[in-house]
Amino acid sequence: MGVRMSVARDFDRALSKYERKSMVRLSTPNKIQAFIDVLAYNTEVTYRCPLRVLRERIAHCFDGALFAAAALRRLGHPPLILYMISNKRDDDHLLALFKRHGRWGSVAKSNFVGLRFREPVYRTLRELVMSYFEQYYNVERKKTLRSYTVPLNLKVFDPFGWMVQDEPLGRVAQRLDEIRRFPVLTRRMVAGLSMVDERSYHAGLLGVNRAGLYVP
Repeated sequence: MGVRMSVARDFDRALSKYERKSMVRLSTPNKIQAFIDVLAYNTEVTYRCPLRVLRERIAHCFDGALFAAAALRRLGHPPLILYMISNKRDDDHLLALFKRHGRWGSVAKSNFVGLRFREPVYRTLRELVMSYFEQYYNVERKKTLRSYTVPLNLKVFDPFGWMVQDEPLGRVAQRLDEIRRFPVLTRRMVAGLSMVDERSYHAGLLGVNRAGLYVP
């Protein structure tokens, strides 16, 4: 408990008066989502800790999910993230999880419209993950979601200062590659998948930063 409070306190102490007001305004999961939606999309192969995301106003899905987890933690939620894995012809994706009335919801930063917020209406994590399936596609119009992990509680990285330092984030990424995964499709299902239709494809790319698109 002392370690958890220490890293949260370090984050709070590092905030300027303006930054503190910004965090206070993030009083619900959907307000956190609205905040990360307007951040510039990070096209670099770098990680930014939640403090840098707040200050620099830039994030990709990894940075955005960790920032959301930190912001949700301030609202009393555990800092949980879940990793969704593609078929290797697309980016993987990261969600920050929260629960309300026993149902799962999520906050996420994405270059694609359909891979962001989910209301807390899902009974299981598989239900939540599968709500992303049709919107999870690449520039070839192929549906690419293949598996997801168990949730990872970021409190285990509190001793490394993940909320205020970039260096521990490589440890987080490594751990996500190690934890248990659950497939969402069989090979037969994959073979029978249809292409994303043109209207859905273009709708999902509304406002996209093309420099951040994964090109197989």
